[in-house]
Amino acid sequence: MKAQTRYLTDERRWKAVVDRDKSADGAFYYAVKTTGIFCRPGCASRLPNRDHVIFFASSPEALAAGYRPCMRCRPGGVSIDEELEKNLISACRVIAQSDRIPKLKELAETLGLSPYHFHRMFKKYVGVTPKQFGASLRARRLSASLRSKDSVTEAIYDAGYSSSSGPYNRNQDRLSMRPGEFRAGAAGITVSYAIARGFLGWTIVGATDRGICAIEFGDDPASLPRQLQDSFPKAQIVPAGPGFTRLLGEVVRSIESPRSAFNLPLDIQGTAFQQKVWNVLRTIAPGTTLSYTEVAEKIGNRNAARAVASACAANKLAVVIPCHRILSKDGGVSGYRWGIDRKQALLDHEKEGG
Repeated sequence: MKAQTRYLTDERRWKAVVDRDKSADGAFYYAVKTTGIFCRPGCASRLPNRDHVIFFASSPEALAAGYRPCMRCRPGGVSIDEELEKNLISACRVIAQSDRIPKLKELAETLGLSPYHFHRMFKKYVGVTPKQFGASLRARRLSASLRSKDSVTEAIYDAGYSSSSGPYNRNQDRLSMRPGEFRAGAAGITVSYAIARGFLGWTIVGATDRGICAIEFGDDPASLPRQLQDSFPKAQIVPAGPGFTRLLGEVVRSIESPRSAFNLPLDIQGTAFQQKVWNVLRTIAPGTTLSYTEVAEKIGNRNAARAVASACAANKLAVVIPCHRILSKDGGVSGYRWGIDRKQALLDHEKEGG
């Protein structure tokens, strides 16, 4: 039995990781959510908690999803000499132990390298830039601090941010929701909703106080609030008041007439990779399509087609983030959260000038 077919289920993959089965190396890779690192199954690193582990079919997929290669087992087979490995490990430790993200020049000087060479080597072998590595560590420290500190502001400064607005800076890695909400597990967020009927069946629109957070389809209006609750399991889901009518009408109009302008605020929550994919989707004009591979190329990683498909599947804002405009490489219509028939209906509607 070939290695690839022996590890088709997550149960078999996890057993291989527990057993540190080196015969599984190359068949799949595992990543640890809490560290942001991915490894070969036979890696000798400390066994992670099963709940923190996800699996990938290839190292490019893991890289595309934002994980860094393990410096110990070197997934992907990249060779690295001992001196360079020591330098990179030393740089990672300096970044991890610093109260702030060290400047590139400072890190390079401590290792006796030029900033350009150090930056290039770090990104090549670690998978991210030194700044991105530091930002990722700081975000994890914030996640931990939010669970232990009494004050959100105290947690932010304790994690190494220079101001209380640091986690919201769009130019930095950040939480997908505000720190207070994260610490509460998103409990306490109110999502108001309303339901309308259109050519795709019933539509539910959900919104927080920051904007529209969900646009979903269904066949039974009675089941749609439950569907919305499944998307936001710890939020309070409540029927919207009369003032929601205009917003609902605007959303229905955008579905019926996708070429019309859509200017309503959105509350988009997702990982940095997902948001990168969704930003590309929003540039695809009605009546046109791209393949998953073409989207992957636009975000700078043509090997990330499967990760792009996962990001499309995680989209909660139908039509506004037009994941229906993404087709298989052969042009086939497949993989739509709300059903292939709806995807085809949307594509036909747009081709007809809708």
